[in-house]
Amino acid sequence: MAYGLADFGAIRSAFGNRNFAIYTAGSAVTLVGLWVQRLGVGWLTWEMTYSGFWLGAVAFADLFPAVVVGPFAGVLADRLDRLRLALICQGLSLLQTLVLFVLTWSGLIEIVSLLILTAFLGAVRAVYMPVRLSLVPSLVKADDVPAAVAISSLIFNLARFVGPALAGLVITVWGVAPTFALYAVTVIALLFALTQLRLERGAAAIGPGGGMLAEIAEGVRYTIRHPAIGPLLLLMLTISVLARPMGELLPGFADVVFARGAGGLAWLTSAVGLGAVAGGVWLAKRGSTAGLLTIALIGGGGCAISLLLFTGTALFWVAVPAAAIFGGAMVSSAIATQTLILGAVDDAVRGRVLSLYGVIFRGGPAVGSLVMGALSGPFGLRWPLAVGGLLCLVATVLLWRRRRRMAVLLERVGPRRTKTG
Repeated sequence: MAYGLADFGAIRSAFGNRNFAIYTAGSAVTLVGLWVQRLGVGWLTWEMTYSGFWLGAVAFADLFPAVVVGPFAGVLADRLDRLRLALICQGLSLLQTLVLFVLTWSGLIEIVSLLILTAFLGAVRAVYMPVRLSLVPSLVKADDVPAAVAISSLIFNLARFVGPALAGLVITVWGVAPTFALYAVTVIALLFALTQLRLERGAAAIGPGGGMLAEIAEGVRYTIRHPAIGPLLLLMLTISVLARPMGELLPGFADVVFARGAGGLAWLTSAVGLGAVAGGVWLAKRGSTAGLLTIALIGGGGCAISLLLFTGTALFWVAVPAAAIFGGAMVSSAIATQTLILGAVDDAVRGRVLSLYGVIFRGGPAVGSLVMGALSGPFGLRWPLAVGGLLCLVATVLLWRRRRRMAVLLERVGPRRTKTG
């Protein structure tokens, strides 16, 4: 079945799956809370240090655990009950945000303790990412997977729009600490939703044998040897390291470059989210894998060009639409990449390959944020990101030349069930 741009049939079909509808409702609430907390952490870091380096360091603590934990999490997602793992992850997230709230509210928070708590939540979310991504095919029918992936990303980025706006209001009126309490309430909503899911036992986990390190190595070999998944993830790595750190450095841009404070940060972060929502809605309506590789590559180029515009202007009201374009291009590329991988990867290594996706998605910006934050000292906030955008554009152009051969292997619906060897 094909869907036109004005047809929401693919979205309706995905929500017709009971488990997906329940999970998405709980996830939407929690993701709003997560973005409220993220903005709170970013602003708290800036208030305590007024340092681009510390902004990068805290972002690194949030994202880099995916590099260490992610591969092991992928094996767990292939071995164990994914629903139970999701419940454990959300319980630990609740614990983290309650501790963060108490320390901030009591005035005992310091940059080191904030760094440690951020790293803890980063590790938890590194485990949760391959679990969450691997759950999607278990929540919907095979034909609904492309729309379900797009909807999940759409919800994430809608929260990116709503959460910062809400956080800006909360911080302005009540201060930073309530942002963490609000996240705790939303985590409880997702915990409840997870208890309402009814999954077949066989669909919840695959459970391969062998040692954990050997299974991680098998997943890495599979990814590297795949003639389409490997290059696509390499492009995603380039964008994650060189372009996506813009989002982590927005507090510095809002305050130093554009002199707009917390309100300006909310505007910029929400603009990224609004653009991402637009891209997510468009892809969710498509309901098909046809042409997704072209979308992934054009999205990568769009990230690069909009980043060059964002770093090249001193006008806030030019930067805001540039941030929106960046968000739309970034999420379009990410959704297309994730959907293509789900459609091409073998079931037996799905969790491990998606864990590598998670390592890149979270670990790439971690490394990039740390480097960009350090370079912001001698070179300012603009130049490191501008050079990163230029390099991303070059990488996208190089991969564009291989798109036809890669599309043959990637643009299919439903995960493959073949031996991994």
